[in-house]
Amino acid sequence: MKKIVSGAMALCLVASMTACSTGKPAETTAAATEAAKQYVAGTYSASEEGFAGKVTVTITTSESEITDVKVEGPNETPDKGGAAMEKLQGELLKAQSAEVDAVSGSTVTSDAVKQAMAAAIEKAKSGDASTGSDEALAFTAGTYTGTGVGYNGPTTVEVTFDDSKITDIKIVDTKETAHVGDTAFEVLIPQMIEANGTGVDAVSGATFSSKALKTAVNDAAEQAGATNLDAFKANTLEVKAQDPIEDTWDVVVVGGGGAGMAAAAQAAQNGESVLVIEKNVEVGGNTLVSGGQYQSVMPYLVWDPENPDATTGIGFDGNEYNKVKSVQGCIDELKTIYNWSEEPFDEDYYDTHEYVAGDIEELSKHGVVAEYLPTLQALKKEIKAYLDWAQPKLDAGTPESDLTLFSTVNLHIFQSYYGGLRQSADKSSWIWGDVDLVSQFIKDGQDLKPWLESMGSTFVEDTQPTLIGALWYRENQFIGANVDTDGDGQTEEYDGRWGTYFVAPMTSFLNANEHNKIMTRTTAEELIQEDGRVTGVKATMYDGTPVTAHAKKGVVLATGGYAANIAKVVETNEYWDPEYLNDKTETTNRSSLQGDGITMAEAVGAATTGMGYTQLMPISWVDNGDLAFGGGDYAVYINPTTGKRFVDETSERDVLSLGEFRNGIEWNGHKGVFIEIANAATPIPGPYPYKDEDVEGRQYVRTIGEIADVLKAEGFDTDVETIKATIEDYDQAIINGTQPQDVSKKQFSALIGDCEKNEDGSYKADTYNLDDAKLRIRFLAPSTHHTMGGIHVDVKRHVLDADEKPIAGLYAAGEVTGGIHGGNRLGGNAITEIFVSGRTAANAISEDN
Repeated sequence: MKKIVSGAMALCLVASMTACSTGKPAETTAAATEAAKQYVAGTYSASEEGFAGKVTVTITTSESEITDVKVEGPNETPDKGGAAMEKLQGELLKAQSAEVDAVSGSTVTSDAVKQAMAAAIEKAKSGDASTGSDEALAFTAGTYTGTGVGYNGPTTVEVTFDDSKITDIKIVDTKETAHVGDTAFEVLIPQMIEANGTGVDAVSGATFSSKALKTAVNDAAEQAGATNLDAFKANTLEVKAQDPIEDTWDVVVVGGGGAGMAAAAQAAQNGESVLVIEKNVEVGGNTLVSGGQYQSVMPYLVWDPENPDATTGIGFDGNEYNKVKSVQGCIDELKTIYNWSEEPFDEDYYDTHEYVAGDIEELSKHGVVAEYLPTLQALKKEIKAYLDWAQPKLDAGTPESDLTLFSTVNLHIFQSYYGGLRQSADKSSWIWGDVDLVSQFIKDGQDLKPWLESMGSTFVEDTQPTLIGALWYRENQFIGANVDTDGDGQTEEYDGRWGTYFVAPMTSFLNANEHNKIMTRTTAEELIQEDGRVTGVKATMYDGTPVTAHAKKGVVLATGGYAANIAKVVETNEYWDPEYLNDKTETTNRSSLQGDGITMAEAVGAATTGMGYTQLMPISWVDNGDLAFGGGDYAVYINPTTGKRFVDETSERDVLSLGEFRNGIEWNGHKGVFIEIANAATPIPGPYPYKDEDVEGRQYVRTIGEIADVLKAEGFDTDVETIKATIEDYDQAIINGTQPQDVSKKQFSALIGDCEKNEDGSYKADTYNLDDAKLRIRFLAPSTHHTMGGIHVDVKRHVLDADEKPIAGLYAAGEVTGGIHGGNRLGGNAITEIFVSGRTAANAISEDN
């Protein structure tokens, strides 16, 4: 105390001396003191919607300064929003204002804290210490349009008020993902109307969309002249738990994503009664925010050694389809594989040489892991037969793009091997996919389309495209489903991933047994284990209702990975330099992907494998980490500093991400930001929401001459003439069948500029035009996408303990498992694997009982 008093006295003495030295009269000093009174001394609070719920800032003030700041947000994730709040709390006090920098990686929470701080300061200035929650509301009756920014863009609503309350809320326009983000609207709109305000809890798994809706409704309320906006924002509903629920099924599936629904549908078809427990509002999991295409060669569309000159094939549906053509660069890659050394893999070579993931020219010289040698040898025979057929045609002048595509199951297996072969950051260990698990999901993936189609799913039957990091052309594009969901005898059409992967199997599952059920907004927390056997699951519904689900035959964990749990990703990391992967990294995943299933499995003795390897998605939106969709075969990736290409855009995802970190820039707090340029007429694979429209900070459609203005507006100082020269060199390489100067590329499928084609697919070089071509410019960066590691399983998807013995009654499927993809997953392999493994687990339960 003496030190404090002495410090205060010293300050007073200094102040007195200063006043005297200026010669100012006492009344001037008194006026200055009066002017320093900014606030009415007291405590003031204000709230705003954060990333995962309400964020409240409480300040304590004297008449002249803020003496304390307290930031609370009980629903924010501890490693991101929670850490941001803790950091901002001190910075706000120090700044004595809301004008502080947002915390990188937690911009939504940061903005909410800053807005709440500003509101609390305004209250302190007027002395308004009320919370406003007990004050009557009044509005100017009418309908008002409000807007809030969600995950994919703005959401616009029309809100109707009478003189005291909300009477209606309608969604006018939104870009939120169907059955993911927009599920928040179905839950929150009736709650807001009943609560007469926006203080209701955000919907788990749709937090961005929840915030967008709340912001839009608040915007409308402000326009309606709400007498107390704080009261309106605070109004909520009391949620009460129901009586405990306890019941028994043959099979309990935890997680309603692709793996979970595949397990449920197959188990139901096997005659089992099934319960699905799903944390989110609707089933779908991460499958609904993935690209959705799955890797599996369709034999009827590719080269057939039994009929090598065939140009058509008969599909699974009995119809005839044209075979797909090869792409420039595929044959060179096949030749590299054909010449692959069959010696044992030489790990020692990379003790003294850098292992460059994706450089198969070098890798092929140093042998193969023993368990994959038989696959390589069988593949070489297949490639030789193809080259014996193709080379004479190439020598005679036939362009590669006019030849039928080569693709086999063995090629898929071997590419999954070398695409996942990785070395730890400290060079102490290697990882690759278990050959039995890889072979099993790829071979059984051949039956995936017929199985889904038997339930009503629909696919594009005559294409085999590629996507980012897939390494080959063997993707299968979903369309939707034609399913009778209401039992009237007539099928209804359902579009997209929701139809193909969920409506069809879900309808099959629910119609198979009256006891079959899906419990949504329910979080599984604990496995029930009796005498060493897993016999059920304990869970809690969103309203607090406890659930005990007994499983007579087995429990399937299908909870997905943990890429949204950045703290866990960083903690387990063995692969990425900490400079690149840290707590500020964004994710493509839904917020519910936290690794719950792994935690539950470990509690009953399950072993894990491959936990140190997380895949980053190289084409993610800079602002929120969401998947931007696309492929590298038709685009160029430009270094924002040099204006040149820096990577083979058709490489594996970790190769692309590493290249981006090393060649991109830090922009708006995000690392590895680069410029992607493609011809705007080239469609982007996947459910892309933007087409060719401008989206600020993300995408622009311009000619090469207009790019400079866009780059300058976004803060990029890149020489456009260099970009133009890079594109022209790249395009000329494709036209002439050569390689571009900066970086070679394995596969090309499209030019950046415009150029006409001949009938055989070759380009008419004299028609090339870059100046007038419409280009799509996107700003992208890496974010976490898929966790390679997880629960250790066998090929039947039994969960194994540390001694590699099955834990009775427990099975796992999908991304919650490890050991399959090695250190890096090929694009499109996940959808194949999760559906195959879900079915495999269900069939294992039937076999075991």
